[in-house]
Parts: sequence; C-alpha cells; structure tokens
Amino acid sequence: MWQTAQVRNQVSEVFRSRGTSQLSTSAPCQSPQIRYEFKLVTSLPAQPNRQDKRPPTGAWQPGHALGGRKFHSVVDGRSFQLDCGLPLHKVDLAYETWGRLNDSASNAVLICHALTGDSHAAGRAVDGHPVAGWWEPLIGPGLAVNTDELFVVCVNVLGGCQGSTGPASLDPATDRPYGSSFPLVTIHDMVRTQASLADALGVYKWRCVLGGSMGGMQALEWSIMYPERVGSMVLASATAQASAQQIAWSHIGRSAIEADPGFQGGDYYGDGAGNGPHRGLAIARMAAQVTYRTDQVFSERFSRRSPDPVDFTTSHSFDVENYLEYQGEKLVDRFDANSYIRLNRSMDLHDIGRGRGGVAAAFRRVFAPALVASVNSDTLYPPVQQRLLHQGLLEAGSGSEWLEIDSPHGHDGFLIETAQLSSPIAQFIEEHA
Repeated sequence: MWQTAQVRNQVSEVFRSRGTSQLSTSAPCQSPQIRYEFKLVTSLPAQPNRQDKRPPTGAWQPGHALGGRKFHSVVDGRSFQLDCGLPLHKVDLAYETWGRLNDSASNAVLICHALTGDSHAAGRAVDGHPVAGWWEPLIGPGLAVNTDELFVVCVNVLGGCQGSTGPASLDPATDRPYGSSFPLVTIHDMVRTQASLADALGVYKWRCVLGGSMGGMQALEWSIMYPERVGSMVLASATAQASAQQIAWSHIGRSAIEADPGFQGGDYYGDGAGNGPHRGLAIARMAAQVTYRTDQVFSERFSRRSPDPVDFTTSHSFDVENYLEYQGEKLVDRFDANSYIRLNRSMDLHDIGRGRGGVAAAFRRVFAPALVASVNSDTLYPPVQQRLLHQGLLEAGSGSEWLEIDSPHGHDGFLIETAQLSSPIAQFIEEHA
C-alpha cells in the first residue's frame, strides 16, 4: 500500500495533470475523465510512518525563511491577560505590509485572515510562504485595495502558527513548545494584540478593516471594541455570533484531530519526523472542505467518476475522495493541529453580544459604515446571517451597504469570487476615506 508521503505526491501529480493544484477558482466546474493507477490508504497507522519525513507540525519556526514577515512584540515579560483568565508573558505577532504609510497616517488598511489563513494576504508563493497570497487578486498596485495609495497590513492572529505566538511557540517558562498548555484565545484577544501593533506602527485609525469568515469576525470586533479607530469595514461571509450548526461542524473537525494517536493530548512537537496528528488534521480539513463548497460544484467537477472497472474496496477510488485527500495533505504541510483546534474554537465562542447586553446593544457601539458581502450559495455561513448583520447595523445607525455574490462555490466564494468583490470594495474604500 502507498504510504502517506507517496500518496501526497501522487495526488499532487494528478491535480497538476489537470492544470490546477486545487479546485478551479475561475474555470467552469468541469474536468476530463481521469484513470487512477494507484490506491490510497484509508487511514494512517498508529505507529510512525518511516517514509513520511514531515515534522510533527507545519508551523513556521524561528530559523525558517522569513518571507515577507515582520515581527511585533506585544509583551515580553509582562502579563497579557486573555479572556479565559489565563496570562501569556510573551506575545509576538508576525505581520506583513504593502505600500507606505502617509505622513498623516490616514491611509492604513487592516486585512484580517480566516481560520487557516496567515499574514501572507498578497504576493507570490516564495521561500517562507508556500502558497500565494490568499487575497492576492484584491491587494496590490491599482487593485481594489490599492497599494499605490494605501498602507496595507495583515497580521497572523494570536494562536496561529505562521510566526505569531501560538501552541507551537516556545513557552518562556519551560523553553519548550506550549502544546496542550496553550490557553484558548478569543476573537477579542486577537483584536487587542492587533491594536498593540497599530500603536507601534503609528496608526491610530484604520481607514478600513476588511476580512472574510473569521477575518470578518475580527473586523466586526474592531468596530465594537475600538469604534473611534475604524473608519469603515468590509465584512464578507461573517456573522455576529456562531450558530449551532457551525459549532457542530467545528466539533467534528476538532474531534478528528484529538482522536489521532499522534496527537498525544496536544504534546507532539518533540516526536520526530513522521509523527504528529497528520491524519487527524487532514480529516478535519476534508470535513471542512465539504462545508466550504457546494453539491453543485462537486457534482460538476467530479460527478461519480472512478476507475473502470469498479474497484470493490474501501480505498479512495472516486475523484472527489482523492480531491479531499489532496486538500487534507496540503494543509498538514503548512498548519499546526493545536492552532487549528484553538482558532476553530475561537470561532465557536464568537458572539458580539456576550458581556455587552446582547447583539443589538453591541451594534449600537459601532460608528463605522460597513460593506456586508454574502455568497448566495453559502450553507456554512448562510446569507441570513449576513442579512442580520446588515439590518442590525442599519438599525443601530452606523450604516451598511449590501453586496450579494452570485457564486456556486459556497463559503469559499469570498476567496474565489474576487472579480465580484473588487469594484465594490474599491468604491467603498474610496467613498469612506
């Protein structure tokens, strides 16, 4: 049987043969018939896979290529108290910038990333950044977020794994990775650290704060926690509070990671190459990927294609199964399982009304006008949630504009349909200078 590292390479070759490394973001949802000449394992063995040379985590570590990262120290030795009641005594943020801050510091824009994103919102895949910027088509000279005119900042969130302090970071008290001892963080905690960075950069007020999904949660929290520091905001595929179904899907993903024998209760960093919760994280990603897309996309892209003659085994013989395996393995290479668990949980805990007298009262704290974008096929963060955001902001008097994205791609439409987002975002930022 093929071992995991070989599987990853084989599946990668299949998708390269199709001319894409992922589900197409612009081409029609069609693909030629593919005949597979290999089989995939259904699960990882509990023992280390000697042919899998990957480290236990895909987290960025000191000594790795910097790419475009810069670093800001929030605290070093002092206490940064988290919402959960526990302190961190060393907090660093990794961030990237594009463009130049003007003399009046009035052209700064903050981009907030989603669950498995990072500070690399724009730019090519280079050493230190294994994939291209996740909102690359929107950020740059002459683009919607125009770096000829704007100073653009994107921060890897607290609890993340691409340079900011998170579970894979060294605990200064032990000089070992935090692992299971790293506390839960909230969207509120993330925004507080970002405010520290804004102070260090000399930015008192963001001209605009933009984000989708978990990034939209951060943008919304910025407008509530620091209303005088946000000039406008773009909220894409976001919500005021996580729903029961969103929490349910999150629970499945976290449970997959925690059930992996390689998880070791969250303390797997010293286990050596080939160890770590690789399979659990891959399964979590596979489950999430299904919720990010739609039946229409999967049906048109993959249908029921499988080898001929039919393979009467439990191996991954359908095209869609191999696609999901590929997506799961890709995430393992660049992410950390503990970070996934904590950031995923922070989305469950997201509720702008908690401790503020309810959602309506929280909306009344907002001064900034919003552009609320919704993908009409999104079943994970359905349009009704963005409608409630839009209406709540209007009723509170802060102002809101509505943008419906017509797309078959589901939740991932906020990342894929950049052509539909581009002009509205550019116009919105210009109108609310």
